[in-house]
Amino acid sequence: MAFVLSLFAGRLILLQGVDPDSYALAATKENTKPFVLHASRGDIVDRNGVPLSVSDDAVAITADPSQTSKVAGDLAAILSPKLSGTSYDQLVQAMTKKGRFTYLAHQVSPQTWSQISAEIKAQNKDRSKAKQPLLAGLYTEADPIRSHPNGTIAANVVGVVGAEGQGLSGLEYGLNDKLSGTDGKAMYEVDAKGNKIPNADHTVEEPKSGTGAQLTLDADLEWFAEKRIEQAVKQYKAESGTVVTIDLKTNEILTMANYPTFDPNKPVKAAALKNPALEQVYEPGSVQKVVTMAALADAGLISMDTKLQVPGSYTVQRRTIKDHFDHGLLNLTISGVIAKSSNVGTIMAAQQMPIQQFVHYLKNFGFGEPTGLNFPGESRGLMPPGDEWSELTRSNVAFGQGLSANAVQMTAAVAAVANGGVYTPPKLVKNYLGPNGQVIPNPSAPSRRVVSENAAREVSLMMESVVSKGGTATQAQIPGYRVAGKTGTAQEVDSACSCYRKWATSFAGFAPADNPRFVTYVVLQNPTNGRGGGFQGGPVFRDVMSYALQKYAVPPTGAKSPVTPLTW
Repeated sequence: MAFVLSLFAGRLILLQGVDPDSYALAATKENTKPFVLHASRGDIVDRNGVPLSVSDDAVAITADPSQTSKVAGDLAAILSPKLSGTSYDQLVQAMTKKGRFTYLAHQVSPQTWSQISAEIKAQNKDRSKAKQPLLAGLYTEADPIRSHPNGTIAANVVGVVGAEGQGLSGLEYGLNDKLSGTDGKAMYEVDAKGNKIPNADHTVEEPKSGTGAQLTLDADLEWFAEKRIEQAVKQYKAESGTVVTIDLKTNEILTMANYPTFDPNKPVKAAALKNPALEQVYEPGSVQKVVTMAALADAGLISMDTKLQVPGSYTVQRRTIKDHFDHGLLNLTISGVIAKSSNVGTIMAAQQMPIQQFVHYLKNFGFGEPTGLNFPGESRGLMPPGDEWSELTRSNVAFGQGLSANAVQMTAAVAAVANGGVYTPPKLVKNYLGPNGQVIPNPSAPSRRVVSENAAREVSLMMESVVSKGGTATQAQIPGYRVAGKTGTAQEVDSACSCYRKWATSFAGFAPADNPRFVTYVVLQNPTNGRGGGFQGGPVFRDVMSYALQKYAVPPTGAKSPVTPLTW
């Protein structure tokens, strides 16, 4: 008996006298449970504060396997039918593994958790007192879920957040570091049943909320543009369509509408998450003639008095180029070249400019360069490398073939002409919103003059002839307003055959033409029910532009469009 008691005494001395701290630390570690304190993700709102992407309350379900291993099967039978994407076997495996902590599910709605809790409690009443209660070892922690109160509005721009709370596409991905904030953590001592011990030691590291983003988009105008381009895509049986609108006062993007789009509140395939307005490039076609004529006018190589004798076809380096309509020799003014969208007339005018100088103008207009929006997945487009192009390359590029751009690049290029020859990089994020309500302005990129004010004014007058009688887009007229515009119809390469057999039709314009406020660009990808930028893109432009002019109370200037001769 003395020998046994001496063993107990020795052990007691070892525990309390020799190394008490290490044993106390081990005991605390064994009975301590970690809790993640998720940071509140910043909201994404439109220019007027309309919510586009916000965080709603939800919970993550966690388990202590040392507590749940004996009842894992029973718990899994209750949880698996209510937790989509998580199977019975996966839950059992998680609740029986080694350790004291594991996640069972993320972003479970409070309603779902209430249903789970109610079912577990109901079953507990029927269980024998000898059996372990089912709720032992099962926990929840705050795990907000991302929701989109306005559904599809700007879905391709805003993007989505994954189950782990990280942005997967769009601005949710591009601004993830700002939006997500920094998670905190807490450590609590728990009893043998896994319950927190009141007044026991615990440590808490508070989370830091994320920064929100206020976009330049106008949710009302964006919604209207999305509905209008959807109608056009369906009417002309196109693969897709895009509408971009820029406010020329600030160069802020008001719409970046795409169709097809998706509902970010529902499961969506990864392929649908792209933003075609910035990620899809194509050969712009005759809208490019706006830039070509602006460069020629700025260099003094054309003016409103320029007259050309335009044949029905033109040969450049043994390749014959024709217009979109059959004709003999035409006596066209430079406005007539634009109004009739003559490829041949454009080539004849462009051949006056040295190739290196032409390339310099294109780069200044933003072609081949990022827009500056830093949007994930954005394409800078494709432009022939160097500045020693062949005559054929220069001729093709002059009327919109042989280079590619995205819709925002084209809108920004036309906006430079509307803005008196000054190019300002477009803007999509207006302000950042601090967690304490502070507004942090997002600085605008510097502007640069690309052509003279006089050159821009002359090209604007040429563009007015496009929507006037004899032009290619009378459908784009807006009663009471002067409108400047340009149609585009370009061949596209089909990746299936690496050959030209698809088309892109487009219309770009601004209003009021004599005091521009907005520029809108419309593009339809591969319409199969007819083909023409004027009758397909023009009406979409007219409707979206009319909506913008009315909403922002832009009055007509009262001036009438000048009558510009198209022939001589």
